[in-house]
Amino acid sequence: MLEPITVSLASLNVTTMAPMLIAIVGALTILSIDLFKDGLHKSLYVMVALLFLLLDLGAVVDFGTIFLRNGTVLGMFNMMLIDGLAILSQIIIVVASMLFIPLALTSKRFHEYNYPEYFALFLFMIAGFQFMVATDNLIMIFIGLETASLALYTLIALHNRSKSFEAAVKYFTMGALAAGFFAFGSMVLYAITGSVEINQIALSLAKDEYANIGYVLLGITFLLAAFGFKLSMVPFHTWTPDVYEGSSAALAGYMSIVPKVAGFVVAMRLFEFLVHSGVVWLQVILYIIVVVTMTASNIWALVQSDVKRMLAYSSISHAGFVMAAILIGSTQSNTGLFLYWALFSFTNLGAFTMLWVNRQKNLIAGQSSDHPYEKFSGMIRTMPMAAVVMALFMLSLAGVPPFALFWGKMYMIGAAVSSGYTVLALIMALNSAIAAYYYLKLIVFMFMKEPMAAYGENYLLNASLSLKTIIGIAAVATIFAVIAVNPLLKVITLFVYNSGY
Repeated sequence: MLEPITVSLASLNVTTMAPMLIAIVGALTILSIDLFKDGLHKSLYVMVALLFLLLDLGAVVDFGTIFLRNGTVLGMFNMMLIDGLAILSQIIIVVASMLFIPLALTSKRFHEYNYPEYFALFLFMIAGFQFMVATDNLIMIFIGLETASLALYTLIALHNRSKSFEAAVKYFTMGALAAGFFAFGSMVLYAITGSVEINQIALSLAKDEYANIGYVLLGITFLLAAFGFKLSMVPFHTWTPDVYEGSSAALAGYMSIVPKVAGFVVAMRLFEFLVHSGVVWLQVILYIIVVVTMTASNIWALVQSDVKRMLAYSSISHAGFVMAAILIGSTQSNTGLFLYWALFSFTNLGAFTMLWVNRQKNLIAGQSSDHPYEKFSGMIRTMPMAAVVMALFMLSLAGVPPFALFWGKMYMIGAAVSSGYTVLALIMALNSAIAAYYYLKLIVFMFMKEPMAAYGENYLLNASLSLKTIIGIAAVATIFAVIAVNPLLKVITLFVYNSGY
């Protein structure tokens, strides 16, 4: 007679799910509040969401101290993996989310914030991204990915404009295709290794000396395509500008940061062991994807007439720049990935939020998009503080010293040179120079053009205190990043190195 299998609660280490469970409980709390008392002011839901995000961040930081003291923590039948990558990425996810949520305290014209479901979906989305980064199990990654994506599709559609519905449908269609690619690629890897855990897959392939290289090639090709869609890599990027244009400016800025950091962490876990194994074809494919993504998106950004679409293409270029860290695969490059994305988070969210400040209710005659360059003409005269802050974000995105992203770009280029990728480093530097043109183009319109009467309304006066506060935090972080870079690097290096990456 077979002995019954017993599993103790302590061995499950359920606490590894604490950060995600806090976000889920927060979402259910918001829905419960609305169930018992509807019609409450949105500020209550903002405060509840911020409270649970703060608790979430506290749980993640607590796991950070445990990790530095005891190493990687496993739980839930070893499906949950709390290591340095999981902790760093969750901190970026939660902090960026805490900056985004107060933007709901703005004028009533952004009606989606009046729905409690908006905040509940937002917390469910965060939980999904946290599940993605805190595991190396392909099934758990898939569940986290779909949880986050389904919530995000709805958040985009809640903006309730024709372009928003179009954006949500496009994102859903591309997301469904990416999900299919991910599931098929995972199935192939499971078929040849007998495991869905990335660590075990790596060990199995190394043990067999990549005997089934044809099947490995097939599985990795589908997974590369899946992550190409999620990270907006060329040629899988086509949905990005349209989806960003159809979303509210602040949500577009958020989408350019948080979903991508989750994708980068999963890609790092999945592809770096193959890069280190000497699989040349993967290195070549990654090299081509990185270079084409950086270069092509910069060229497309050059010819855009709408600032939001320009920032959408620039976000694709930045993602290609950061993807180089996975190709290089050194501790320095992986450290650079988190440094770059932490600095990018403040700057890019600030830039998109400035677009929100300058948003119109109705387009004027002959205006085909919300944010044409002409709209910013002479802003230094009509809204001097807004012009200065927007210029600050543009200079940082261009990598002008001493602003935030300059240090991220320099560190990434240095990592490429240190690992022998000199040509790649030159391409990265050249693309930074190309990008400077379209960022400076906006500054020229703001500081050197005459104001256009049709765009004369002063939108900054309509900005709420919370909006100004978030922009102020982003601006201060952008200016004083030079002070924070060194201690931030030490902390990031400690987590990345102790995770074995």
